[in-house]
Amino acid sequence: MIRVALADDHELVRMGLRVLIDREEDMAVVGEVNSGEAALELIRADRPDVLLLDIRMPGMDGLETLRRIGADPALGGTRVIVVTTFEVDQYVFEALQAGASGFILKDTAPDELVRAIRVVAAGEALLSPSVTRRVVSLFASQVAPSAPPSGAPVGGLDELTDREREMVAWVTTGYSNEEIAKELVLSPATVRTHVSRAMVKLHARSRAQLVVFAVRAGLTIDR
Repeated sequence: MIRVALADDHELVRMGLRVLIDREEDMAVVGEVNSGEAALELIRADRPDVLLLDIRMPGMDGLETLRRIGADPALGGTRVIVVTTFEVDQYVFEALQAGASGFILKDTAPDELVRAIRVVAAGEALLSPSVTRRVVSLFASQVAPSAPPSGAPVGGLDELTDREREMVAWVTTGYSNEEIAKELVLSPATVRTHVSRAMVKLHARSRAQLVVFAVRAGLTIDR
C-alpha cells in the first residue's frame, strides 16, 4: 500500500486529491495539512511514502518545506511531488533543485495523478519528456553553465567518466532508463548503473535534481 500525505492550503484541492487517491486499491491518504510546518510534523509522525506538496502556501512555503525535508536524513524516506497551477516557473525549477522527485499540474487528469504517485513511490523521478524540455528550454539560457546546484561539489562534473556525462545529458530528455538504453543500444541495467554513479558523484538526491545539475552544467541533448 502506497501511503500518501497532502499539503495544500486549499481545502477543496485536498478533498479532490483525497477522493482520487482513496479510490485506488494500492494507495491511501494517511494525512492532510494546510501548511509547511504541519507537513513536516505529519511526515515525522506518519512517515508517508509520498507527499503531494503545494508550492505556494502561507507561512512556510513548499520550497522551504522541501529544503527542511532534504536537510533531515530521517525524512528521506518520503518522496515529494510538487503540485502546482503553473506549468513551469522559477518555483518549480527551485523545487527540483531542492530535491523534489517531480511535479504535476493541479488540473492533471486523474489517471496521470495516480500514475505519478506510483512512479515516484517506486523510486523514479516524475519528469515527462514534454515537462523536462520546457524546464530545460526555459532555464538553460538563464543559468550560468558551470554553476553547480546546491549540495553539488565544485568541479563535480570532472569526476564523471565520458559515459556518465553522456547519461547525465540524456536524463535531460526526460527519457526513462529503458528508453535511453534503446536509443544507445545498451542494456537498461547499464544505463541505470551509469546514472546512479553520476548521481552519487554529483550528490544529486533524485533524478530530477540531476536534470537541474545537467542544465546548469550545459549538458543537454536536443530531442
